[in-house]
Amino acid sequence: MPIRLYDSLTRSLRELQPGEKDGVFRFYNCGPTVYAPAHIGNFRTFVVNDVLRRLLELEFGPAKVKHVRNLTDVDDKTIRRSREERRPLEAVTKQWTDKFHADCDALNCLRPHVEPTATGHIQEQIDMIDVLMKKGNAYRAADGSVYFKVSSFDGYGRLSRVKERELQVGSALAGKSQAVDADEKEDATDFALWKAHKPDDGVNSWNSPWGTGRPGWHIECSAMSKKHLGETIDLHTGGVDLLFPHHENEIAQSECCNGTPFSRHWYHSEHLLVDGKKMSKSLGNLYTLDDLKAKGFSPLALRYALIAGHPRKQLNFTLESLHAAESALKKLQVIVTVFHDPKYRVAGNGTPSRLGEVLGHLRDDLNTPAALGSLFKLGHEISCGIGGGPTDADVATLDQILGVLGLEATKLNTLAAAPKAEAPDDIKALAEKRWAAKASKDFAAADTLRKELATAGWSMLDRKDGYSLEPLKK
Repeated sequence: MPIRLYDSLTRSLRELQPGEKDGVFRFYNCGPTVYAPAHIGNFRTFVVNDVLRRLLELEFGPAKVKHVRNLTDVDDKTIRRSREERRPLEAVTKQWTDKFHADCDALNCLRPHVEPTATGHIQEQIDMIDVLMKKGNAYRAADGSVYFKVSSFDGYGRLSRVKERELQVGSALAGKSQAVDADEKEDATDFALWKAHKPDDGVNSWNSPWGTGRPGWHIECSAMSKKHLGETIDLHTGGVDLLFPHHENEIAQSECCNGTPFSRHWYHSEHLLVDGKKMSKSLGNLYTLDDLKAKGFSPLALRYALIAGHPRKQLNFTLESLHAAESALKKLQVIVTVFHDPKYRVAGNGTPSRLGEVLGHLRDDLNTPAALGSLFKLGHEISCGIGGGPTDADVATLDQILGVLGLEATKLNTLAAAPKAEAPDDIKALAEKRWAAKASKDFAAADTLRKELATAGWSMLDRKDGYSLEPLKK
């Protein structure tokens, strides 16, 4: 079964295949802006991309996949952080690049084959802007900034289905930056390719044919993708929040510059919610990996929680979901132990693995929840000897599945079983009271008691056969 993935452009499931004759599958995904630690919402996208990368390598072979992910190391946020901390931009971005890499490694994400930076590709961005200027797709404003003329590209909006009437100054779709720059632009919908130097930029500027300044945010991905993957790539991925305007603008500037389609396929993962709400600092529900590690959760548990829901559907993250992920990983570890123990092995007589449908779910629009459900069902049956124990084909396929999910046996076997804190008697009594309230369907009282437990520093996870208590971060 070939890999079929939803295409955000055509709104349909389409097969993934390399477009070039060399058989190499080329894909690009937008990386982080390195001015602060990435949060778990960012990492949902990166982990999903990692599963996709691993699936592509299983399908086409590791040598036939080229993955590029950029680092935005110069923009308003990085410059502001540099100014606030009175440190050079390079020192700030290196600190957060290193932190991003450490978090990715902890989450068992493969490094991209190429990880270009915006500051390392200034000339490539200038070259693209120069072509757009000569073709009439861009213009220089009075202050020296250069803007892309959206009206010059008939296909603008086909990815996001945005309507012209919605692109008004200050609107949610137009974006704050467009509203700020509106006085310099010919039209409110136009976007910056080159930003003229301003005093707040400090030394973070470069020479160009249009004066000193720095690139706009959107042009960097087009320039870096072109340099490292070519004018037309096989797949472009990212979070749904980048679909407009970032990816829409990438299409416009790339296709006007190069005269060829930019990407043959587009894929976007959905938002991560926390306790049913949008994640934000003001709500106190923004988590980093370090926050969750401080609560005693392993990075592998977070990885599992982030792939437990379908990537194209909003995922509601809770601390309870991390507890559930820990339980799932323990069950998976038991399955792996049985499969890898020769004493449980049976002759397969050349029959295909019974776990084949798990890979089928992954190849069908990266359906990770269906794959995990099928994996546990079939893995449990085989482990229990229902229909016979594991065959060599079953073991090989299990290892392939775990490799694609980034939950390899070696990772599962090194999971440190953190010692469980014993709840004091008053907390146990409160938990029993809440459990009784829930059993009697007094949900208002149950919710109140749960909040009392949380205030006391304990989380109560309900299970079919009872509940468990875990200490919260102090």
